[in-house]
This record gives sequence, C-alpha cells and structure tokens, in this order.
Amino acid sequence: MKVAFATTDREHINAHFGWASIFSVYEVSQQGYELVEHHEFPDSGKEDGNEDKLVSKLEYLQDCQNCKIIYVAAIGGSAAARLINKGFTPIKSQSEEDAIVPTLERLIRTLQTSPPPWLRKALGIKPNFVEE
Repeated sequence: MKVAFATTDREHINAHFGWASIFSVYEVSQQGYELVEHHEFPDSGKEDGNEDKLVSKLEYLQDCQNCKIIYVAAIGGSAAARLINKGFTPIKSQSEEDAIVPTLERLIRTLQTSPPPWLRKALGIKPNFVEE
C-alpha cells in the first residue's frame, strides 16, 4: 500500500493537509518501505476557508494508486470527511516534530504483528471474528 505524508521539508509530518506544499509518498509493506515520490503543490496558500486548495490534493491522492493512509500535522473537519468518504484514512501526527522515517518503521512493525482495526480497514482486510 502507499502512504502519504503532508510535509514542508520531506522529513517531518509538519504540514496541515490543506496547506501542505509537499506530499511524500512511500510504498509500504511488511518487508519495508520505499520512496515513490515527493509531489509538490504550487497552489498551497494559507487561506482559511479556501476549499479549492483541497481539490488538487484530493485529485492527486485519488490518482495515487493504492494510497490508503495520509499522515498530517492537522486537518480540518470538512477535509477529513472528504478523505474518509473517498476511502482514505487521515492520521494526525502527535507533533510537527514527528519524523517520517520512524513513523514508517512503526507502521511496518504494526503490519508485521497484529494490525489494529483501523489499519485492517484501510488495508481492506475483512474481520475474522473467529480469530478475535
């Protein structure tokens, strides 16, 4: 699966979804991760209430084959709802100091063990109530 990170420096999860100038996208599996691309958004001004700034980001994520999770520093309610309605799982970082690589490493460890329900849903894994 692919995972996107809203960032301004390609190293930290430090951008608000709507204002993000870059999405760093990684291919993630139980075996590891690989950078797919750093996609830049030239139209990412910091205007509150400008819903048009979301359009390019939503279109990019829809075109990004198999992207399931988007890590952000912050996200507005309407943007989060739009992402969820399109099948994406937005995740808010604990701080703007959270680095991308350690987050990827934690995600891989989680994939290797027992993914929580939100991650199983993002991966499209149906619950097996016999195992649970």
